[in-house]
Amino acid sequence: MRSAACRISCSVLLAGALLAAATAAFPRDSLGAGDLIRITVFQNPDLGTETRVAGNGSITFPLLGEVALAGLTPADAGERIATQLRQRNFLRNPQVNVAVVQVRSRQVSVLGQVARPGRYALDESSSRLTDLLALAGGIGPAGDDTVTVVRARDGTPERLDIDVPGMYRSGDLSRNLELQDGDTIYVQRAPVFYIYGEVQRAGAYRLEPGMLVMRALSLGGGLTPRGTERTPRIHRRMPDGSVRQLDARLGDAVQADDVIHFRESLF
Repeated sequence: MRSAACRISCSVLLAGALLAAATAAFPRDSLGAGDLIRITVFQNPDLGTETRVAGNGSITFPLLGEVALAGLTPADAGERIATQLRQRNFLRNPQVNVAVVQVRSRQVSVLGQVARPGRYALDESSSRLTDLLALAGGIGPAGDDTVTVVRARDGTPERLDIDVPGMYRSGDLSRNLELQDGDTIYVQRAPVFYIYGEVQRAGAYRLEPGMLVMRALSLGGGLTPRGTERTPRIHRRMPDGSVRQLDARLGDAVQADDVIHFRESLF
């Protein structure tokens, strides 16, 4: 199980690095494919248009035809259109304004145990970690409270593990990161434990922080009439991969992947 977790971590890091490399060519505030922009030309309302940047990074503008804008800031895009209008003698001194109506080129990937995994656009009102989790429908019932963010800054990938509910319990929202184009959010499956034997509802249950054997028993519906609380057994995977059988007490802590067995009473 440790090797599986390692493979998942490596995959997420690799995905973040590839996404960062693919999007690092343009500044964060530049135009890109999918962005919806509104273009106005002062004293020439007939030239005004609202259009989306095509997959090849260009738009179609009246009189000019195809104009490449990907990688330019809105101000630079306006200057490029104005320059072409002037050079082709359509207008003597054009004043062109480009405004972004909808951002689609800057995106974050939200993966794992969320309601709607996928890629989500960043804009001024939704660029924080919790904003993107909300867009993805929130953490699913099987998802862990600790969320992994993989990002690249200055070409160096980094991984950050963030306890989302813990931020709100403490009131410290400094970990509610502002995300950038190409970042990846990964919500892994929450840790679980297993309970069986003389309990009402044997099965797998989500492991909550600080859980004790007594709480695990209550989640299992309590004992059957034949069961006993005396010396339950825990089968626990050790750091070296081996599994040990331990005698437990009701006040002992439960760990991820523990298998708890309540035995039948002898009397």
